[in-house]
Amino acid sequence: MEMFIDYLWVFIIGGLVCMIGEILIITTNITSARILVTFVLVGVFLEAVGVFDYISDFAGAGINVPIIGFGASLAKGAIGAVKSQGLLGIFTGGLTATAGGIAAAIIFAFIFALIFHSHTKK
Repeated sequence: MEMFIDYLWVFIIGGLVCMIGEILIITTNITSARILVTFVLVGVFLEAVGVFDYISDFAGAGINVPIIGFGASLAKGAIGAVKSQGLLGIFTGGLTATAGGIAAAIIFAFIFALIFHSHTKK
């Protein structure tokens, strides 16, 4: 039963994140790209103030899988690299921490581009 409750919280928190994105798309003139960047910045902010780990412990994949988790990973990598490498870590830490996810996204995008016929909208 405890596992069911954990999955329920993951679903609720992840659903709320997606619902906020949909509300922004429907009710405002903000483009999807700007909403995406806003969610990344929310993740960076939550990690910078030290709140993201508490939310992540509670919500699990509901907050880690959406783009907010990517922003938090960028910030966590940059903060760790600054502590170990100095100011240069601002530029290298975030990319080092998320390199696996970025590489996987590029590889899978290439594979799907080969499999499916993509075209621009008219």
